[in-house]
Amino acid sequence: MGQTMIEKIISRNVGRDKVTPGEIVTVNVDRVMIHDIFIPFVAEKFEEMGFQKLWDPEKVVLIYDHLVPTSAVEDVRHFKIGDAFVEKYGLTNVHRSDGICHQLMTECGYAKPGNIVFGTDSHTTTYGCVGCFSSGIGYTEMASILGTGEMWVRVPETIKVVVNGTLPDNVSSKDIILKLIGDLGADGATYKTFEFSGSTIDNMSVASRMTMSNMAIEGGAKAALFAPDEKTAQYSEVELSDVDWIYGDEDAVYCQKVEYKAEDLVPVAACPSQVDAVKPISEIKGTKLDQVFIGSCTNGRLEDLEAAAKILEGKKVADYVKLIVTPASRKIYTEASKAGYLTTIAKAGGIITQPGCGLCCGRAGGILSDGERILATNNRNFLGRMGTSKVEIYLASPKTAAASAIAGEIVTA
Repeated sequence: MGQTMIEKIISRNVGRDKVTPGEIVTVNVDRVMIHDIFIPFVAEKFEEMGFQKLWDPEKVVLIYDHLVPTSAVEDVRHFKIGDAFVEKYGLTNVHRSDGICHQLMTECGYAKPGNIVFGTDSHTTTYGCVGCFSSGIGYTEMASILGTGEMWVRVPETIKVVVNGTLPDNVSSKDIILKLIGDLGADGATYKTFEFSGSTIDNMSVASRMTMSNMAIEGGAKAALFAPDEKTAQYSEVELSDVDWIYGDEDAVYCQKVEYKAEDLVPVAACPSQVDAVKPISEIKGTKLDQVFIGSCTNGRLEDLEAAAKILEGKKVADYVKLIVTPASRKIYTEASKAGYLTTIAKAGGIITQPGCGLCCGRAGGILSDGERILATNNRNFLGRMGTSKVEIYLASPKTAAASAIAGEIVTA
């Protein structure tokens, strides 16, 4: 009997031929990520546990992204505690305003195919785009890893998701993952792993796969994995021959299988105020908007900005509608600038902000108030996430977002 991708990664890590879903094992952690919101709590818990040093300073990454630039006086405290922790324990992998943690973890090569990585953020599942088992944990668990380099996990069952065919021009990987979450529900994959495959997946860029692995947690998933290919190897700067063992065997046991035909998929959106309240754009077309946001660790990458710029070329954002665009990293910001995408967006009336989490986590500029409505490309539309609890948040793809910014209402690209 074969193994799923997650079973292969865990079994190799613990030095065994096979592991079984439901079994609890202790893994050796390859890398951890802590971001600015959680560093004070991690630091306090680490010292409370009595640790004197980090298990391996080179394997710890600290990223300032949610609170950059500061928008509340209390934010400064997080930076001061983080900087003190860096100085005291010798951290070398520190990023201050270089971009969003989940973008940087793969972009900078911290999370590699076959690795096991944990982070103090639920969207740590993102790194599965390169075949890395990555998942979010709390600050107590993180403090324990910092001192020991180990973490217990229960081997997850796997849901196999197969997508074959060619996507329509106005449909993207964001629409696929929203469709999946809508079909399974917000708890449909709780403590399970998504394993994506099929010709549509094979043809996707690493960036498109990141969008899907990023949002896997919105279906409750513990992880979301894509088998490495040549694109992965090039992106992660590894030899494919070293990671081509990361794939699901034909005779592996899956707890569920979901199949889609790409040609049947349509642009969709998650409607207020649940991520699994997914409807085709055709059913909500004409819904008036006050604001549009393109960015976040879900859809702030170069291909997302390119898609938006192509739609905005020669057009203008609708009167009274604010379009806020936030690149996911400094590298993406620079590349988008060189390619002319940011100029196009600016000429169309878009507001371009510094790389970081920004509006997605309700920080920095763009906060909305009672009765306002926004269409955004990020991953959550919960009440109060982007302003007051009376703000309506719709989630959709960058193409849908750009077209809707021009129209001033929800439309398809």
